[in-house]
Amino acid sequence: MRVNSNTRARTRAAVGLTVAALAAGATAGAGPATARPKAAPAAPAAAECSTAYRIEQKLSTGTTWRMCWRYDGKAGLVLENISYQPKGEPKQIKVLNSARLGQIHVPYDDGNVEYDDLTGFDFAQGLMNLAPGECPGGTIKTVKVPDSWNEDPNVKGLCTTTRSRGHAYRMQGDTANKVFQAEGKDLLVYTVNQVGWYEYMTEWRFQDDGTITMNVGATGSLSWDDYDAGDGRGWPIGKGASAKATSHSHNAFWRLDFALDGSTKNKVEQYDSTVTAPTRGQRAPTTKTTRTKVTKELAGDSKAYRWWRMVSATGKNKDGHARSYEIVPGPTTRYPGRSYTKHDLYVTQYNKCELFASNNPGNCGAGAGKSVDKWVNGQALTHPVVWMNIGFHHIARDEDQQPMPVHWQGFSIAPRDVTAMNPLTPAELGRQNGHWRPGS
Repeated sequence: MRVNSNTRARTRAAVGLTVAALAAGATAGAGPATARPKAAPAAPAAAECSTAYRIEQKLSTGTTWRMCWRYDGKAGLVLENISYQPKGEPKQIKVLNSARLGQIHVPYDDGNVEYDDLTGFDFAQGLMNLAPGECPGGTIKTVKVPDSWNEDPNVKGLCTTTRSRGHAYRMQGDTANKVFQAEGKDLLVYTVNQVGWYEYMTEWRFQDDGTITMNVGATGSLSWDDYDAGDGRGWPIGKGASAKATSHSHNAFWRLDFALDGSTKNKVEQYDSTVTAPTRGQRAPTTKTTRTKVTKELAGDSKAYRWWRMVSATGKNKDGHARSYEIVPGPTTRYPGRSYTKHDLYVTQYNKCELFASNNPGNCGAGAGKSVDKWVNGQALTHPVVWMNIGFHHIARDEDQQPMPVHWQGFSIAPRDVTAMNPLTPAELGRQNGHWRPGS
């Protein structure tokens, strides 16, 4: 079971935090790294930031990832100018201008409360210090929290390290005693932010095969203040049935500003497949896949046999195929209670004001609205931005205490034709591209 938590105790805490925010004049602010990149920058040879705010890691399997980081006063960790150089490629391949959380929306089942944790409950202010043991083999960077309410705004809160993810591939060779196999390696970047009774782990995994996986994990503690599910919707925690934890949802949004090969003029495509029962003479059902070019802003829904990809306007791999990244949604429970959570994916035209999927604090103009669904209004896509919504309905269980096991929710973007072959291909198999024959 996937686990998460929230608490009404935050309502009381918010009073003190709001007073402190007014006294400090707290606003969403850029961290001490370089400013937000321009809409369509040229692909850099290296990350465009000073050494202190640069992350660069060559993994043992040969892939090098590069990026910049900064810390935003509302969104928390923001990663920018993300690129990688697989083994055999002559230069870095840019993937994203920026990647960050776009909101964590938490409505309670009884209808009494809901929270927008990034823009309404001071997610970024809750950055936690990390102990060395939490970042094994890596580096903990010091983050200056903008407009911090703490006496010392500097938090040892950003871990960068590497981890093995198990088999990257395994293949029996031409002879029985030859097996090709390798362990995959990831660059892991993460922070922990405390909100009320629980803690969010915001994790980014940059794989050696070019895949980027982004997750939010919730841990910490169930709130005893929530053991009051008088409406009958809660789940009994502890002995008997007197203490019922209130059920709720966590709707996590991510905002991805793509810049494949250094250009923001990416193209969006949707693929749908239909399966038809076999006709006379056929041994099995047939499957037909069709492509739809998405030229205007989209509010999209995941379903069986559907997927999307972002296609480079300028770059091709060595086989002459357009580079692209496929969007791979994780398990989700779509929350129908708000207009902006009714869809799994939004693609909007870039607007520097559109930063948070709900309760957006910026003034984006008359009639623009405060949530991502309002921004899907028919604009042509010349600089598409992807918003991914992954939901989880948390019905607490006895095992959630104490402390609560981490619940993960998230998704991936996977390279599709970025390289001509698997970037982890061993040299002796490099000839087996396309029309392969044994011994060729």
